[in-house]
Amino acid sequence: QVQLAESGGGWVQPGGSLRLSCIASGRTFSDDGVAWFRQAPGKEREFVAGIRWRENSQFYGDSVKGRFAISRDKAKNTAYLQMNSLKPEDTAVYFCASKTTRPIISAVRIPGQYEYWGQGTQVTVSS
Repeated sequence: QVQLAESGGGWVQPGGSLRLSCIASGRTFSDDGVAWFRQAPGKEREFVAGIRWRENSQFYGDSVKGRFAISRDKAKNTAYLQMNSLKPEDTAVYFCASKTTRPIISAVRIPGQYEYWGQGTQVTVSS
């Protein structure tokens, strides 16, 4: 059983930055897929970024390309989401998710592909 714990959320002004962390326990990532999703009130869960752990290949949702960056620290079994140039529309609860097998590229963005989810961390962007 994998447990995922997100941290790093909070309030930030437009244009600011935050870095989210996702620490995994119960399994050492090897050929896994790890992703960040977000969900704003009244909206569907949206893919933000994903990474295929072994080869460090990265994928991004269209709304965050060029502003957000996903990375991993294999020694710490932790994934990160660096968020820059934040906008009010980035306000949401951000979730970390993982699957134990490497996701095919076409499936990286699909929430149902992921087996494990964290509790989420709130990110609020406002002035």
